[in-house]
Amino acid sequence: MAQHVAQPTATTPEVPATLPLKAIAPWAAFFGVLMLVLLYFVGAEQGATSVFSGAEVHEWVHDARHLLGFPCH
Repeated sequence: MAQHVAQPTATTPEVPATLPLKAIAPWAAFFGVLMLVLLYFVGAEQGATSVFSGAEVHEWVHDARHLLGFPCH
């Protein structure tokens, strides 16, 4: 029975692909604005700063307000 011994081979190190900033910037801006809008609706859409009248938005985000530590009543 023949035995095979692994021989080390010279390999070039793998270089990770770079992602240009110009490709990421529009998506980062979009998600940043989206997060700010969501933060507004969860944290401030009530009372004097409300955009929509009534309590519908407050009721939809009520549990999220408590989960994130915003007081609401």
